[in-house]
Amino acid sequence: MLVNLVEILKLAEEKKCAVGAFNTPNLECINAVLDAAEKLNVPVIISHAELHEPVSPLEIIGPVMVEAAKRAKVPVCVHLDHCETLDYMEKALEIGFTGVMYDGSTLPYDENLINTKKAVALAKRYNCGVEAELGALASREDGESTGGGPVYTDPEQAVVFCRETGIDALAPSFGTAHGIYKSKPVLDLERVKVISEKTGLPLVMHGGSGVSHEDYRTGIANGLRKINYYSYMSKAAVNAVKEQLAKEDVTFYHDLALTAQKAMETDAEKAMQVFSGII
Repeated sequence: MLVNLVEILKLAEEKKCAVGAFNTPNLECINAVLDAAEKLNVPVIISHAELHEPVSPLEIIGPVMVEAAKRAKVPVCVHLDHCETLDYMEKALEIGFTGVMYDGSTLPYDENLINTKKAVALAKRYNCGVEAELGALASREDGESTGGGPVYTDPEQAVVFCRETGIDALAPSFGTAHGIYKSKPVLDLERVKVISEKTGLPLVMHGGSGVSHEDYRTGIANGLRKINYYSYMSKAAVNAVKEQLAKEDVTFYHDLALTAQKAMETDAEKAMQVFSGII
């Protein structure tokens, strides 16, 4: 069942939980995430990040994602993650994406504000919800360092940014990072609570892989309604394939692909159970 970002975040708000947003750059990822969501009967977001373009072009994977969402037995938002150009965003909207994240976090505040306003105006023509980022994580979506520590989101600035842009969800910076954590992240979850109370908007955790269950739960209680998760799901697939190759002489690639898919489904299911409050 295809729904937009606003609708799926409303479901999360009603249940005081978070919906998982999983990058799905190939069919195995799509199947793994949707199978896990249907097994648990929870809403889910499948995402395509602009940086995955060389691996999986939007014009090819996008229609597959939309069709899979329409066929799913649970509410599914098809989301464009970390989009940095409005032209690319428009391509996703034309394909049928129902959520977009404009990422102007590396730009000066005023430029981020102006571009985000444009993104909102564009997306609204397609009945599509908009997420934006304010502040900056310690690493980019590809896991590469930004060259410094995180730039934490200022709550008062967030109020102005949300009001003036008209976004539907905000991704604040509070200590997470994209990629694989080299040490346990230290999160400012009180900042999440303050921003949530001041803006009244659903908040988004980027760099959600590798966070402790305790921090997930505290963050959700403090206003997180969308948690991005990919790196550790992908790593689970790699580990499963390595184990299979160590045990047997595999002839066909599709056998490895199915092993990877099953491992990702198991990992995604565990994450969804925490996000939705099942465990």
